[in-house]
This record gives sequence, C-alpha cells and structure tokens, in this order.
Amino acid sequence: MAKKQSASQSTATIDIGISEKDREKIVGGLSCLLADTYSLYLKTHNFHWNVEGPMFNTLHLMFMDQYTELWNALDLIAERIRALGYPAPGTYKQFAKLTSIPETDGVPEALEMVRLLVAGHEAVARTARKAFPAVDDAGDESSADLLTQRLQIHEKTAWMLRSLLK
Repeated sequence: MAKKQSASQSTATIDIGISEKDREKIVGGLSCLLADTYSLYLKTHNFHWNVEGPMFNTLHLMFMDQYTELWNALDLIAERIRALGYPAPGTYKQFAKLTSIPETDGVPEALEMVRLLVAGHEAVARTARKAFPAVDDAGDESSADLLTQRLQIHEKTAWMLRSLLK
C-alpha cells in the first residue's frame, strides 16, 4: 500500500520528472539569464531616456520596444525558476554577481549606444546557450522552449541593431 502524504508534504514536494540536482543546475543557468536580461533591460531603458542626435526619434522608439520586451521576459524567466522550486534572484547585488553585461558609465553617443546594445544582446544569447546542456540533459522541454524563444529574440534584435551601424 502506498504511503499517503499529508497536504503540506504533497505541496512542498516537487515531482515533475526532473531531479532536484538537475533542477538546481538549470536554475543556475536561468538565474544568469535573468540577471543578464535585467541588466540589458536597465541599459536599454537608460539609453531610451538619454539618446540624442539625428536618429533620436527612431532610436527612442526602438529602444522603448526593446526594453518593454525585455521587461516582459523577466517574468517568464523568473517564473520558470520558481516553477523549478527555487527562489529567483531579485536584487541588484545578486544580479551584479550573475550578469555578464557590463555597466556603461556616462551617456554614450547614439551609435555607441547601438553598439553597446548589440554586444548586450549577443551576451544574453551566449548566456542562454550556456544553459542548454543542463536543460537538455534533464529533458526539461519547458526551459528549452523558453531558452529557444529568448535566443530567437536576442539574435534578431542584435541583427536589427547591427544593421543600423552599416
């Protein structure tokens, strides 16, 4: 006869077909992705506020679309971390330890902003790719789907920004 779990035990136990060890590895990669996404969001929003020059209107609107997309992605990534049973990082201190996106001092010229954002989107794409081995090893299709979607967006955005530099 199967041992009956109490209500508190059944809600605390995570049995989604991914071991705790694998979930922990996946969360490590997703936490870095969350930190990179937040850091790039902040940089993009800063550039939206401070861009100047002949391309002002184009860049101002483009940066707004980009930071809005990044802002919405934060919840998707954090909620996946929570679904795997771990707390999502959520402080500047935690993000500073986890991110690969360097801060930008001062206010760069408009085209330098574009270059920095290209580098940022490429960095986030690399971070997402680094998370795939743990996801694949665990058969975590939900996280793989999230990573694939994020890769597509960051690669496309980097290409669109890069095209402005020609």
